[in-house]
Amino acid sequence: MKLINKNTIISGMFGFTLLVSSCSDWLDPKPLSFFTPENSFNSYEGIKTGADMLNRDVRYFDFYPTSGSADPCILSEYFFSDMGVNARTDASNAPMDLITQITPSATLTGNGSQINNYWTYLYKGIKDANTLITRAEDVEFESEAQKKEILGTLYFHRAFRYYRLVHQYGDIPFITEEITVPRYDFYTTKREAILRQLKNDLDGTVEYMSNNVYIGQVSQAAAYHLLTKINLALGEFDDAVKSASAVINDGVHSLMKERFGVDKNDATKDVVWDLHQSANKRLPENKEVLYIVLDDYDMKEARSAAGLEIKRQLLPWYSAAGMIMTPDGEQGFVDNDEKKNPYLLQYGRGVCTLRSTWYHQSMIWTLDDTDYRHKEGNWIKMTDLKYNNPALVGKKWYDQPLRMYDDNGKSLVSDTIRCWAGWPHYKSNIADQKESWWRGGWADWYVFRLAETYLLRAEAYTWLNKKDLAVADLNEVRQRAGARALDQSEVSIRQILDERARELFYEEPRKCELTRIAYIYAQTGIQADNGKTYSVKNFTTDNFFYDHIMSVTDFYNKGVTAKNGRTYTIAPYHVRWPIALTATSTNVEGHINQTPGYAGSENNIEPLDISFDE
Repeated sequence: MKLINKNTIISGMFGFTLLVSSCSDWLDPKPLSFFTPENSFNSYEGIKTGADMLNRDVRYFDFYPTSGSADPCILSEYFFSDMGVNARTDASNAPMDLITQITPSATLTGNGSQINNYWTYLYKGIKDANTLITRAEDVEFESEAQKKEILGTLYFHRAFRYYRLVHQYGDIPFITEEITVPRYDFYTTKREAILRQLKNDLDGTVEYMSNNVYIGQVSQAAAYHLLTKINLALGEFDDAVKSASAVINDGVHSLMKERFGVDKNDATKDVVWDLHQSANKRLPENKEVLYIVLDDYDMKEARSAAGLEIKRQLLPWYSAAGMIMTPDGEQGFVDNDEKKNPYLLQYGRGVCTLRSTWYHQSMIWTLDDTDYRHKEGNWIKMTDLKYNNPALVGKKWYDQPLRMYDDNGKSLVSDTIRCWAGWPHYKSNIADQKESWWRGGWADWYVFRLAETYLLRAEAYTWLNKKDLAVADLNEVRQRAGARALDQSEVSIRQILDERARELFYEEPRKCELTRIAYIYAQTGIQADNGKTYSVKNFTTDNFFYDHIMSVTDFYNKGVTAKNGRTYTIAPYHVRWPIALTATSTNVEGHINQTPGYAGSENNIEPLDISFDE
């Protein structure tokens, strides 16, 4: 492999960490945790231990906050999507006015989104994977097959992270070797070239990988699943069908269609509920798991800092004083006291960082009323709650369903953005190991599962115009959820996006997948469901990502203003995120292009390409 830019050949680029806090952070080659590569990664066992560390780190760049007050990164994937917006209406830096707030020079961490943290965490994992891959060349393995098996795992981790980066930022630096000295001379590589190399890496090793691995480790099925996404991103739809079929037909994995696990005998529940209960995710009988991140409260040295905190992120701030009143003008709930407000124990105490849109709460559920994923008990609507403030006992409105308006049309909700939204209880029902936590505690979480593989293959078939095959895969997922079977005439990329929204909320990186599909439309020129065709030439200003969001959003560019004074806005160039100014400006001996559409991109140069000539 060579990196090329016109007549200039730049080969042998070294791995690095692109942090955004200071110059020294991202230029300094730090060792993996407390391990020293020379002493730790000189045997198969050492390399395997390093791979396990990469598994652990996956949880931090998506689902788990790094501290008790930080937001998990996955939220930013949903702020830039059709499914949700930031609802921290009391935070001035909450990403709402994306046109104004999302810039290369902004502090895009914490409440200001996690865009810069994604860059940091993903490149750190790439650096770590590169170290292991490089060190593996000097290890004596029992066989070439053993070497390729462990390399497959390491290539998976590198590809997993690069796949996300190229759909979050587009063209980026592509680093494939261990860093040993500070470097200031990195260049941007074309997105398509990076994807091509990722495909080649996995194609050459996935057959040597195994499905007989410990839970939480990378299985062969997970590698084929990732390869399917890469094949789709490259527009190689036949290959996507093949790699997805390798998972679906492996004889190991299957959709969970029968009741199982802790609530198996509870007749009020269903298989969708079972699938998403934390105690059931690592059970050997759960055959749907392809890849999972583990988090156990009892493992004090290995658990995450704060657990999932999913209740805090997804639930509306219904309990806070003055937020929801009765028609008589009295407080509907008591906050921070589970004895006076049992909902804190039953559902949790939300602050509504992620506010579901109308598209997520209502629009995608109009096909039928039998879908387990939106049925009463699994999906909670605000009107399912009842006023329970003990001060209301003996009065008219105690134990009566919530109302948004009184009989005169006056709002009873002080902040409808933050305090009035439905949520999927079957996903947020995570136990709290700590008293008075009410946030959603320490639990495992799906990264890849077989339901998505079916949807990926359905998408590949749709791009190939084989809708008879696509509908069969769609219906495998839908009928497991109790939804009606679709007809072939109902199959479209939009329908697949809707099904992904129904099935994979808070699992899939939604913005990433929307961007991937936008790229496919632009690369192929295939007419979209909206009747438009797109081109890579004007991708920054005219793309499916933006058009789709605008077709369903009830927030962005609709004049909706939060209490903090921010108006929700989005632009076509938000199909990709900006690269932090600190990362581009400190690279003084090279040139890292800024994402098109953002300040500094006017200085971009031709990105590197990859030549696969020997």
